[in-house]
Amino acid sequence: MKKISLEKVVLNMGVGKSGDVINIAKRALDEISGKRSSARNAKETQRDWGVRKGEPIGAAVTVRGDDAVALLKRLLEAKGNMVNGKSFDNFGNFSFGIKEHIDIPGVKYDPQIGILGLGISITLTRPGYSIRTRSKHKARVGRTHVISSKEAKDYLTKEFGVTVT
Repeated sequence: MKKISLEKVVLNMGVGKSGDVINIAKRALDEISGKRSSARNAKETQRDWGVRKGEPIGAAVTVRGDDAVALLKRLLEAKGNMVNGKSFDNFGNFSFGIKEHIDIPGVKYDPQIGILGLGISITLTRPGYSIRTRSKHKARVGRTHVISSKEAKDYLTKEFGVTVT
C-alpha cells in the first residue's frame, strides 16, 4: 500500500487574454502532449487587465497513465533532469515551468505558434488515495499514508533519475 505512482501530469499555458492566442496555446499543448487540450476561463473580473469573468484566458491538458510517464520524462529532459527542492509540497505534488516549449524533445518550432512558456504540475499517489475523491463516504488520507516531500523526491530520483537541488 505504500508504493508511490504517478497519477497525472497537468500542462497549463496562461495567456491572459481571449481570441486567437487561446487557439495557438491549445495547438501547442496538443502538439506537446498528444492529447486534446481545453480552454480555461477567468474565475473573476480584473478591470485593470481587461479580463472579464468567464472569458477564456488560458489552456490546459491533463495526461494520465503510461502517456503521463513518457511525457514527464520528456519534460524533465527539457529541464536538464533537475528540479528545485522548493517545488515540492507536503502532499506528493510538485511543479515547475519551462520558458520555451520548443526546448521539449520532439517539439519543433512552428512560426504560426511561436515560442510559448508553460507550467507543469505533477501529482503522485498511493493505493487508497481514492477515498478523498469518491462520491460516497469521503474520508481523509491518514497522516502516515500521505506522501511527504522527501518521499516524493526519493521517488523522482529513483524512477526518473532526477537531481533535486
